[in-house]
Amino acid sequence: MIQEITPEQAQKSLVDSLEQIVLDVRTTGEFGRNRIKGAINLPVDELLKKVETIITDKTKRVLVYCLSGARSEAAVEAMVQMGYTNVFSMTGGLLVWRLKQFPLEN
Repeated sequence: MIQEITPEQAQKSLVDSLEQIVLDVRTTGEFGRNRIKGAINLPVDELLKKVETIITDKTKRVLVYCLSGARSEAAVEAMVQMGYTNVFSMTGGLLVWRLKQFPLEN
């Protein structure tokens, strides 16, 4: 089962400085235009090959997002199958994040 987090909950976790990794699974080009501050880019099509070298602690809290939420759901599902236990897909992705006017960096 995929654990989900709303953009509001995600923003609060960032404001509260929860220890977590923010993982953007959009393409490198999309990531280059804008992103959530502090995010690491790992395109979903490279996830299976690279995630275990980038996120070695499978118990670490990981907030995963994309543009709409579809790719992040797929990424979270794959990560759970790989043994990650504390991963969350941000519902609605950056589309909802932008609607809420939460901060982005370029």
